[in-house]
Amino acid sequence: MNNPSAFPIGEPNNAYAQYFDGQSYLAPLASDGTVQVSNVTFEPGCTNHWHIHHKSCQILLAVGGRGWYQVEGQPAHELKPGETAYIPPETKHWHGACADESFAHIAIMAPQEGAWNEWLEPVDAKAYAELQ
Repeated sequence: MNNPSAFPIGEPNNAYAQYFDGQSYLAPLASDGTVQVSNVTFEPGCTNHWHIHHKSCQILLAVGGRGWYQVEGQPAHELKPGETAYIPPETKHWHGACADESFAHIAIMAPQEGAWNEWLEPVDAKAYAELQ
């Protein structure tokens, strides 16, 4: 895998592989109990499933390649290096790489007591294929 960013690519994201379509990699960068910062790298065509972060927001900082994120009920948004996405708590969404290019983002979360991720259905293959 060619790393599209200046941050470490990390290890294969095997612990969460069941919630991804395609191969992703995870490199924890910082965690002190109040904030978690990780680099997530997606091979071309890899997306995570729809999911909800309960009691915690998520900030995505695009750092390499080209990707997408989508909030339920809204159109998908392209992410390029230097662009950001803010996902409020309790918001159903997904993110991942473009079909033909790897993608890396820094994911920032501030976990709250009782926070958890609810993993849902995969991204619709037909809708994803229509993204340019």
